[in-house]
Amino acid sequence: MLNAPRPSTRAAGALPALFVPIWATGFVSARAVVPHADPLAFTALRFTAVALVLAGIAAASRVRWPGDWAGWRDPVVAGFLMQGIYLSGVFWAVSHGLPAGIAALVGSLQPLLTALLARPLLGERVSGRRALGILMGFAGAGLVLAPKLGATDPSGIPPWALAVSLLAVLALTLGTLWQKRTGGRIDLLAGATLQFVGGMACAIPLALAFGRASFEPVAPLWLGLAWAVLVNSVAGILLLLALIRRGAVAGVAALFFLVPPVAAVLGYLLFGEVLTPLQGAGMALAALGVAVANQG
Repeated sequence: MLNAPRPSTRAAGALPALFVPIWATGFVSARAVVPHADPLAFTALRFTAVALVLAGIAAASRVRWPGDWAGWRDPVVAGFLMQGIYLSGVFWAVSHGLPAGIAALVGSLQPLLTALLARPLLGERVSGRRALGILMGFAGAGLVLAPKLGATDPSGIPPWALAVSLLAVLALTLGTLWQKRTGGRIDLLAGATLQFVGGMACAIPLALAFGRASFEPVAPLWLGLAWAVLVNSVAGILLLLALIRRGAVAGVAALFFLVPPVAAVLGYLLFGEVLTPLQGAGMALAALGVAVANQG
């Protein structure tokens, strides 16, 4: 008779199942908020609110803060890259004409970049099986996005917006690798709080320089802000950091391939977006690729 999984094992296995839908709902909150607020200003407000919430939780939990300069610097640098540059860059690119399907496809390149850079920067070996799973996930994400991409004229893609989106994904990749290399030395909650301080350090100057003070105080804006702060950011970043700390960084990155399929399902359920058979095949292939990449 097989032994039942220990509670800690079951909890660890549930982390990816929680992380993927939480991360995917970012598309839903963005769709609800962008018509009512400037993207850069909203991002700066979001990071400030998240930093305050996490700081309050950290104070109530009496977390142990870093005892040296590197312990404070490293999570701020990770947050500057993973939160500030990435999210601000993606929001700016979409608001300046980059189609959402193209932005999502560019975002799905992140696991490939992570796998390519994990060995030279971290010395982490990417096995053939994991590489195969990553490629399967990329192909599945492409199938999910193919119907949207087919309706887009490639010549109409603003080159500067596309370039900013690519730089944003590179920043997310470098932030993930930096977090994997330096993030195991300090308390998880303290690190998450400092990450959003780093996000603020990037987003607030960007909003002041390039944003507009346009906010419509309507219910979708406040609901979207609450969801982005409490669910996407607070819950999402804690899950992501826990996953990075528990597993190989290339395997954790492969989970991002499930985000476009889950976002497509949410779009169908919430906005009536039709899922084609091709998208269904892509979701299955992406899920299989994640399973292969994370096996063992």
